Amino acid sequence: MPKIRLTKNELKTQKEALKRYRRYLPTLVLKKTQLIQEIKSITRTIDTVEAEIAAAERITSEWADVFAESVDLTSWLRVQEIKTGVGNIAGIDIRLFQNVVFEELPYDFFTTPLWVDSALSIVKEQIARKIRIKILNEQIETLKNELRITVQRINLFEKVKIPEAKENIRVIQIFLGDAQTAEVVRGKIAKSKIQKKREASAA
Repeated sequence: MPKIRLTKNELKTQKEALKRYRRYLPTLVLKKTQLIQEIKSITRTIDTVEAEIAAAERITSEWADVFAESVDLTSWLRVQEIKTGVGNIAGIDIRLFQNVVFEELPYDFFTTPLWVDSALSIVKEQIARKIRIKILNEQIETLKNELRITVQRINLFEKVKIPEAKENIRVIQIFLGDAQTAEVVRGKIAKSKIQKKREASAA
């Protein structure tokens, strides 16, 4: 603990600091709660999207084997742009998934199997879902990092700053109290001496 000045001004400074810490601490605790809730919410969203991916894969596997044609769908799929926005959670900016723009690659409608259109549509949806999951995981990492910092600040306030300010106030108050008592005693002694001198002069 750093050395403090045992003065009335320092006492005022320490009381103001303690008041500030106590006012700020509930805000940090609320932020911690919000971050935990958001992380859980995003995790549930990831679970939902992963379930959608699994469901789509089950559906396509049921009819994909029916078509014997060997078609390379990737030759008609190319991601042109991943569109994202910016959101704010508990004062933290995070990247939000909007959609995926695919480059329109031409193919021959006469020589290409009829089912390719449906297959391409499903594959695009799957790619978009996987990109969304990637961005959701980025959000979780950002929020977890902020949560770690917030918890550190809460611990600093609860375990260091507030107890330190309380102790400083206690020490200063004891010192000032003792000083005031000593001043009163010195005053009484001085008054007693003056009284004795007056009595001696009068005799």
